[in-house]
Amino acid sequence: CGVGAEGEETLNGDSTTSPGNPLSRTYTNSQHELLSLFLPTPVWFYFGMVGSFFFILIQLILLIDFAHSWSQIWLRNADEGNAKGWYAALFIFTFIFYAVSLAAVVLLYVYYTRPDGCTENKVLISLNLIFCIIASVVSILPKIQDAQPHSGLLQASIITLYTLFITWLALANVPDKDCNPTLLVRNSTAALGADGQVTQWWDAPSIVGLVVFLLCTLFISIRSSDHSQVNKMMLTEESPAMLSGGDPGVEDGARRAYDNEQDGVAYNYTFFHICLFLASLYIMMTLTNWYRPDEGSQMLTSPWTAVWVKISSSWAGLLLYLWTLVAPILLPGREFS
Repeated sequence: CGVGAEGEETLNGDSTTSPGNPLSRTYTNSQHELLSLFLPTPVWFYFGMVGSFFFILIQLILLIDFAHSWSQIWLRNADEGNAKGWYAALFIFTFIFYAVSLAAVVLLYVYYTRPDGCTENKVLISLNLIFCIIASVVSILPKIQDAQPHSGLLQASIITLYTLFITWLALANVPDKDCNPTLLVRNSTAALGADGQVTQWWDAPSIVGLVVFLLCTLFISIRSSDHSQVNKMMLTEESPAMLSGGDPGVEDGARRAYDNEQDGVAYNYTFFHICLFLASLYIMMTLTNWYRPDEGSQMLTSPWTAVWVKISSSWAGLLLYLWTLVAPILLPGREFS
């Protein structure tokens, strides 16, 4: 059989550039990867800074949601029965979180400040301590309790502990070795060896930060932006069939598959993938300890930009938590449950 004009183009290999050809997509991706190599190195540094800031905010938002959900579930269980046991558990966990937070404040003052210097560190620790105290006091105000009966010190203790954790991560990036004991460990273990190679090192802030990152990523993977979307994803949302007493997955004694995305997707694709995108930038900055790309290997220090990114994100997280407390009072016509 003869070969037409389209066949000749195929034989000549021109079809590889067609939009639907996998080779064309691979070629385009390779072009994008090659072009990214020509971007100035500082671009990735500041790009990672911005992405990390928003990912820390997402961590705080998820933590606030987790804290409110935890308190609501335990208080609901207390109302249903064994109230003394559930209230005792709430008190124990709240006491533990505040005790650890108090110990963290003391350790931060001991190791990251000096009597005759480190003014910036003292100010940052003191400010975050004051803000955490304010958030704790606001959470138990009578008006807040009337608008949100489930609000209490458990949520405030969790937010306080995480805020001090972010403060610790920020102080670990202070470029002044006299005010940052972590920096001394980094530079002693990152010195050039006999073979001219830089020794690999890990410090406590990096390890704890990676653990929190993994837990947060796991939490994002199984939870969406609101409870209704979570119920859809976990197939626990009450459908009309369930409300009428029937089981949508059972028909004539045999289980059958059903479409749980008939009215919408089971979870928020955009939210999930944006979180993973920001998480990749955060892990990039964490693995490199927020170093500038042009810094030498003899003195590994992070810029003050990394410190302010983490501190500002902790302040933003506290403001978000305070907003969840006062929003039902300021906007009584809206539903915040």
